[in-house]
Amino acid sequence: MMNISILGSGGWGTALGLILNSNRNKVTLWEYDTEYAHTLNEYRENFYYLPKIKIPDRIRITNDINEAVRNAELIVISTPTQFIRNVIENIKDITFTNRVILSVSKGIETHSLMTVSQIFQDVFTKIDKKNITVLSGPSHAEEVAKNIPTAVAAAGYVEKNSEIIQKTFSNKHFRVYRSNDVLGVELGGALKNVIAIAAGIADGAGFGDNTKAAIMTRGIREITRFGMRFGAQENTFMGLSGIGDLIVTCMSKHSRNRFVGEEVGKGKKLKHVLAEMKMVAEGVATTESTHELSKKINIELPIIEQVYRVLFHGKDPHQATEMLMTRNLRDEK
Repeated sequence: MMNISILGSGGWGTALGLILNSNRNKVTLWEYDTEYAHTLNEYRENFYYLPKIKIPDRIRITNDINEAVRNAELIVISTPTQFIRNVIENIKDITFTNRVILSVSKGIETHSLMTVSQIFQDVFTKIDKKNITVLSGPSHAEEVAKNIPTAVAAAGYVEKNSEIIQKTFSNKHFRVYRSNDVLGVELGGALKNVIAIAAGIADGAGFGDNTKAAIMTRGIREITRFGMRFGAQENTFMGLSGIGDLIVTCMSKHSRNRFVGEEVGKGKKLKHVLAEMKMVAEGVATTESTHELSKKINIELPIIEQVYRVLFHGKDPHQATEMLMTRNLRDEK
């Protein structure tokens, strides 16, 4: 049994809390909003992000972040990527001698262009890379909370800590595979959200299954090419945190990123779509971050580039699609 703190009580953080609790760990769930923390404590249900799922009384819920991490052996960060820096600044001086930190968030920070593991190294004053782990894969919170069989990948800089995550989370409903490719697991989880927006745009614009299959197939090639330029391993993108997560996010009714793309594909303005959503679609900010990174390293990402132009410059989805279809012909590899 471990003392585990989850920072972020959204749907994903809550679902993972249920998994960890069922595995007989001592779980503390941190909620940033004082009033909603009281609501969670009183009703034991996450009405906003995971309705109709009971939160066991054994899971402690608090609004005090220092209290939440005080005795934690494992700190799980499930806050949306763009808010992580502000959250962990409050605990930046904690020691990591006997702690492991795990990112389950999927994105790239906009102003710094950092992945979450890089944000950890930038903010925490007493952290070592060996303390950092990440988890990603095809795993909608709505299904994990209902014990629908799910498989994901966990990566760390040292195998011992990858094994800790694997053993702590795994059970008959939730299976964790190990990896040593931290950056690859992170980038696969982040960039698949951008491709999911592209798939949603295709749905909203009235294209068919052929179009979506092309987007997904060529999309994973863009993600792989991008990741390898930063030193990630090619095989990672053929696994759960790459093609696996891409499939579920492009196809699922639960996918917030696919939904955003679909609404934009129908002709709605991005700002109006986002204003009507309670949950965060990480792929929107990641589209902007990836666009900036691609320019910095001079790498061609045709699908991601067109998603960027549709979202942030109002380009017509049909024109964007025509641009992709009429590019110079080339070998598939």
